[in-house]
Amino acid sequence: MFIDKVRIHVKGGDGGAGCMSFRREAHVPKGGPDGGDGGHGGDVIIEADAGVSSLVAYRFKHHFKAERGTHGKGSRMHGARGEDLILRVPVGTVVREYFEETKETGELIADLTHDGEQVTVAQGGVGGRGNIHFVTSTRRAPAFAELGEPAQECWIELEMKLMADVALVGMPSVGKSSLIARMSAARPKIADYPFTTLVPNLGVATSGDLSFVVADVPGLIEGAHEGRGLGHEFLRHIERTAIIVHVVDVTGSFEARDPVNDFDIINNELKLYAAELADRPMIVVANKVDAPGTEEALARLEKRVKEYSIEAAGGDAFVDSPVDPKLYKVSALTGEGIESLKAALATKVHELREAARTKEENEVQYEHVWEHRRLAKDRQFNVENLGGGVFRVTGGQVERMVVQTDWENEEAVSFLQHRLKRLGVEQALEKAGAVDGDEIRIVGRSFEFESARMAEDVYRELDL
Repeated sequence: MFIDKVRIHVKGGDGGAGCMSFRREAHVPKGGPDGGDGGHGGDVIIEADAGVSSLVAYRFKHHFKAERGTHGKGSRMHGARGEDLILRVPVGTVVREYFEETKETGELIADLTHDGEQVTVAQGGVGGRGNIHFVTSTRRAPAFAELGEPAQECWIELEMKLMADVALVGMPSVGKSSLIARMSAARPKIADYPFTTLVPNLGVATSGDLSFVVADVPGLIEGAHEGRGLGHEFLRHIERTAIIVHVVDVTGSFEARDPVNDFDIINNELKLYAAELADRPMIVVANKVDAPGTEEALARLEKRVKEYSIEAAGGDAFVDSPVDPKLYKVSALTGEGIESLKAALATKVHELREAARTKEENEVQYEHVWEHRRLAKDRQFNVENLGGGVFRVTGGQVERMVVQTDWENEEAVSFLQHRLKRLGVEQALEKAGAVDGDEIRIVGRSFEFESARMAEDVYRELDL
């Protein structure tokens, strides 16, 4: 089954809790704190795998969670890290943010175009620190430890776009499936009715020592850019291809369509779907030239292709156009013209591959870019005045600090206050109008606001 777009929920593993423990052994007086750290939770990683051909594995299962870290123990025994969860997707998969409540897609996370390329979409929580980390000159026996950090979780959208060198496009029943069967070992369904092809077909074609991957994209109709027919379902697969092969049926098919009109309609649909497709190298193929009475249609189409090539070059006949002005005349039924078409495509694909190799060093490292963006977003927080002396603080890092705090332990709560102060939360609250005694709410917890001036003596006493 061919599935090329899914939405899934991913969650990293929660961090393990740190341990509050003291060394108690014979002949070791005043052993001191020895609580170990909790283990970090596992990450959820999306990895491109050349051995995967569709997203069918995510059609029925939509929730994925990595392993959590284990808790720390006494005697400085740290918890084990949770195992990462690697979700394998086809090469050519685009990963985006997705917001389930609004049903909208967000920012691009990664465009995985190479086998083995990875991006972390949900980081595991950091393990809580044991009480060995909170010893100071005045606090020799800290009786608190951190809880494990909750993991990141979110919805993401996975969209597969075929990684073919050449895409065959055109109206329904122009012979694209027959053409790919002639050019390669692919054996798609072939019949004499529209929309026989309902999923893209891939085949490997060879010409001499060169080879290339060709995709047979289901037929397009007028209005395809708006989703008519199979529309958006398969137009996305054309975006990846290096060369567009526009197949035109010079017989007009059983509907007696005008080949020149078909040519213009499909070109217009490609432009309306994605303007950059107008600059994509294009070769026009006239199919079914073995049929009698096609000479007049061939002549008109050949003239139109030359005109379109000049238009694509900005109206200058002396400027190289992305559209090959030569019309390739073939018959998928008899094999006429197939070898010359394959040779032209193989040569063009080889040239484009060589040019692409020089750009590989400058390709985006999505893992680093997304991680930097995620960390910057995570550090941000917002203070909202709810009225009546109540304020709400939201923000990834702030909320995790609160969740990691053992609220049954006064020392742990005092330590949280110090961390919030250092993060600038108290200053932001004062700027928003908070005064001593106001209620502050953070992820289901509420406490009374104390300004930095009032808490200063407490911090000094605790040596925080």
